Amino acid sequence: MMEPGTIRRLDEAVVNRIAAGEIIQRPANALKEMIENSLDAKSTSIQIIVKVGGLKSLQIQDNGTGIRREDLGIVCERFTTSKLQNFEDLSVIDTYGFRGEALASISHVAHLTITTKTRNEQCAFRASYEDGKLKGEIKPCACNQGTQITVEELFYNVPMRKQALKAPNEEFQKITEVVSKYAVHNPQTSFMLKKFGENATIRTQAKSTVENNIKTIHGPSIGKALLKVAMENKILQMIVNGYVTNVNFSQKKAIFLLFINHRAVESVNLRKAIDQVYSLYLPKGSAPFIYLSIELHPNNVDVNVHPTKHEVHFLHEEEIVDQIKEAIERTLLGGNESRSFYTQALLPGASDPPNSAKLNESGSDKSKLEYKFVRTSHSDQKLEKFFGINVSRNASFNESYEKTKIFKQEKIFRETKLTSILNLRRSVEDDCDRDLRKIFNELAFIGVIDRTQALIQYDTKMFLTSTKVLCEELCYQMLLYNFGNFDCINFSDPLPLLELATLALQDPESGWTEQDGPIPELAERIVEILSSRAALMREYFNLCISAEGHIEAIPLIIEDYIPSIVYLPQYILRLATEVEWDDEQDCFKTFCRETAKYYARVALTKNEQEYKWEAEHAVYSAIKQYLIPPRAFAKNGCLLQVANLPDLYRVFERC
Repeated sequence: MMEPGTIRRLDEAVVNRIAAGEIIQRPANALKEMIENSLDAKSTSIQIIVKVGGLKSLQIQDNGTGIRREDLGIVCERFTTSKLQNFEDLSVIDTYGFRGEALASISHVAHLTITTKTRNEQCAFRASYEDGKLKGEIKPCACNQGTQITVEELFYNVPMRKQALKAPNEEFQKITEVVSKYAVHNPQTSFMLKKFGENATIRTQAKSTVENNIKTIHGPSIGKALLKVAMENKILQMIVNGYVTNVNFSQKKAIFLLFINHRAVESVNLRKAIDQVYSLYLPKGSAPFIYLSIELHPNNVDVNVHPTKHEVHFLHEEEIVDQIKEAIERTLLGGNESRSFYTQALLPGASDPPNSAKLNESGSDKSKLEYKFVRTSHSDQKLEKFFGINVSRNASFNESYEKTKIFKQEKIFRETKLTSILNLRRSVEDDCDRDLRKIFNELAFIGVIDRTQALIQYDTKMFLTSTKVLCEELCYQMLLYNFGNFDCINFSDPLPLLELATLALQDPESGWTEQDGPIPELAERIVEILSSRAALMREYFNLCISAEGHIEAIPLIIEDYIPSIVYLPQYILRLATEVEWDDEQDCFKTFCRETAKYYARVALTKNEQEYKWEAEHAVYSAIKQYLIPPRAFAKNGCLLQVANLPDLYRVFERC
């Protein structure tokens, strides 16, 4: 006869790891908890850097209120929180966190480091944690206000959990989904997500809007199809706001972003109800984009359902689901006039197609013809198609390409804390023209006109653009936002600064006269100035000058784009004469401006096919993704409307 087993108390470390496994199931869960902590701390900027899908390293930095020095000793212990005191507080909770388990759980399955500074403290403090306990001493350090949390070697002590996870790219996709949700719902806060050493995957601006962030993150095709949903029901104490795509839009996989009292949650019943609505409009296998923010009275919501807090229970669920379903139905019906039926005009002399009579009996008003259909597909015909030109990258590089090669090395992304750079970035963002940002974000490239101009299309409009002006501003912004993290373009044969400076002074463009002094002496002075600043240029911009006075490399600012070597001498001259080296912020600003001017200049010696390929696939591709257009662009002629399809339609209608 078998004896009953002995009941023993589990070791505390085992208990904590089991509990941690309920909350931290994968890197995306850990990031979600940390993002919510940052938002609770009133952050307006959240930056995330990921290495190997978050398993090697997961870092989040915010500019929130920070953590007090005296709280760092217990911040990673279970059930320590600043957001809840009594159980009754759950009925009025208005923060994301309240359990006090997130950081504790992470520390039990990873190496956790916190660097933080509050507004009133003289310096920042750094502390490391393991198994919920402080590891070592709390050390003072330099840091801006806010908190930086670094999670390294996630699940290093839970090998079975680590083995069960997906590949790093799939884990990064999960992380991207989390950041996307919170960036859409929190447009007052800027979000940046990137893999270490790479360009940002997600970048939104502070003080944006939900609609703009949806377009930025999920693309212009969704942005164009958005319909606003808004309703209020005082009886149910409910307010609903959101965006859904109209019946013209569909995709293979549904995107459903649901927030209840600003908490990202899931609701199977609500999702089924919305699917039923769209099933009447969309083909089988197609799905919409949905973003809904539901605000309910805190007394009607139970957030204490699941450790991950992704599930909530709320009163009157059936009535609430019905109300939201009806609101979406009304929104789709109200936008039904946008439902498009594509027809093709007949060539002269062709007979009517079968069933054309039925089409004409539909009761549509012929005066309201749809003439706003435009091409935006990547496979559309480009301008060169009509001239029989084949634009592709070929092996026949010009002189600048023969002397250069791209050099990339895997490096850890460094997030700058320099106030000067942060101020310059803030100036760029504050000066953003939202309307122009929408145009550039959704542009379709048509073709190159010449070395300075190109044609782009937005919606039904065609614009003539100044490539040089746009490229210069783009390069300036890229220099600020990738500060300290550039790959480089190496010269196969390092170029002597003295010869470059001499060539620049001999060029009439330099404006040199005999009264300025002998060219050899001035060239020596230029070499002296730049050599004395070589360490700074190498450290922050990967512009490399050797001890012998040879320029070895320049930064790679735009992927797949190499500036013309023809203007390199003038660039070297202007670095010595136009950069304000003595003031930090002015130094970085003027250096970035002069560098941007050089990169935006295109010499006539550059191969035409190569330039056209770079313009379309490098410059305008980067403009579409990264450019934050300043307000001056609306007036300086860098973007001129040359055609509008509805206006052309009226012209031909009168003919």
